[in-house]
Amino acid sequence: MTTMTETASGLREFKMPDVGEGLTEAEILKWYVQPGDTVTDGQVVCEVETAKAAVELPIPYDGVVHELRFPEGTTVDVGQVIIAVEVGGGAASAGGTASTSSAASAASAVPTAPAEAPAPAVTAPAAAASVETASVETVPAATGAAASAASAASAEAEPAPEGRKPVLVGYGVSVASTKRRPRRGVPAQQPEATAAAEAVQKELNGHAAPAARPLAKPPVRKLAKDLGVDLAAVTPSGPDGIITREDVHAAVAPAPVQEEPAVTAAIPETSAAVSAQAAATASIAAPAASYDGVRETRVPVKGVRKAIAAAMVGSAFTAPHVTEFVTVDVTRTMKLIEELKQDKDMQGLRVNPLLLISKALLVAIKRHPDVNASWDEANQEIVRKHYVNLGIAAATPRGLIVPNIKDAHAKTLPQLAEALGELVGTAREGRTSPAAMQGGTVTITNVGVFGVDTGTPILNPGESAILAVGSIKPQPWVHKGKVKARQVTTLALSFDHRLVDGELGSKVLADVAAVLEQPKRLITWG
Repeated sequence: MTTMTETASGLREFKMPDVGEGLTEAEILKWYVQPGDTVTDGQVVCEVETAKAAVELPIPYDGVVHELRFPEGTTVDVGQVIIAVEVGGGAASAGGTASTSSAASAASAVPTAPAEAPAPAVTAPAAAASVETASVETVPAATGAAASAASAASAEAEPAPEGRKPVLVGYGVSVASTKRRPRRGVPAQQPEATAAAEAVQKELNGHAAPAARPLAKPPVRKLAKDLGVDLAAVTPSGPDGIITREDVHAAVAPAPVQEEPAVTAAIPETSAAVSAQAAATASIAAPAASYDGVRETRVPVKGVRKAIAAAMVGSAFTAPHVTEFVTVDVTRTMKLIEELKQDKDMQGLRVNPLLLISKALLVAIKRHPDVNASWDEANQEIVRKHYVNLGIAAATPRGLIVPNIKDAHAKTLPQLAEALGELVGTAREGRTSPAAMQGGTVTITNVGVFGVDTGTPILNPGESAILAVGSIKPQPWVHKGKVKARQVTTLALSFDHRLVDGELGSKVLADVAAVLEQPKRLITWG
């Protein structure tokens, strides 16, 4: 799909691309540029959230930002124009012909939220109302545009400053790398231009120049937004003054309770007892908290949550689900995990129950390869997969995502541990790419980390099976003819009954349990 068009006036329009396979829309999370900024080929201009991941979009040409078509928080269809950039002579001519007496043309740089298509520029009477609803970062952009328009008549075109290089997906950009066009001087012989600039400044309610934008990665900014934390008031502890997740959590942590003065200890015990009883009575009589008087909150369904809902409904009502359960003694597996943590070949790697459970499932699939398949409805075919892309369900601040380890069947135990560590770390930081969530064949969901015994998981769309792992905890168990406390867990396997018969599903689940009960089967069966 073409993602840019060029108009006769020298404006290039950049369209929302399809950043993932078959995606139809994306939400604009953050703009890294504003009207008047100089951009270069490859510079990241915004971060968008698709149904699968947060992705940063680079601009494919040099120029000056003319207009942002959509504000932050807007869901945009793939193919719609999101930003217009003046390129080549268009930028210079625009500066030479700009009106120096119209404050409204400068205020029109403030983008408004469109419904389906880009909204027209804000006119002078509406400028004040638009500023009232604009974000804090939008207002300074309008002020800078007004000053540029007021002085454009006598200015010469200046060279574009050096741009910044694109960065890794999910990491955001440094504020220092975004460069604005320097403000042109206003000659003394142009009172009209000076008056126009002052009028716009008054209309903008005298907003002062903003302080430097706090440095933080997009996931940290999202966390701060969810918790209602102003990043400008957070003390950074990361390198180069970057705000970390710990800094945000520290900003919302309750202040330490000051100790009562020593004089309170002199209160007689009888009086203290009466006071405690009165307080308890008052707390019982008081009505329950009602979230500051708000009884309901409506949250728009979009992004990852919208994708999860569509996928789960489609899976639940397309594939006939069957779920089977087994409870197993995993004491030997837990002992092996402790031994592996001391093994020199596993040093620095993530060694936990999920690692051996993943390996056990891969061994079971190797013994029963027919379970690793998908249903092709269009061609009425069962597609047998001779590879295993092992999905791991991960709960993140953005919602549930299921990235997968490509060709997990071919990895050694250290390689699998390394891949799991990278997968989990990337998901927690919000940097999982759309490609990492495509092509999965089977999935593991670990509900045990939440203290849950087990569940009936719904299949990831297009996959044949999903294994749920419950919490591992000591339970009474008959071992060698005696009741002892053993480490026990419950496994649940859901599978698509179009592909997997009850016998096949039962054998797969039984093999996983057998490996976890006797880990030496990883050698004899693997």
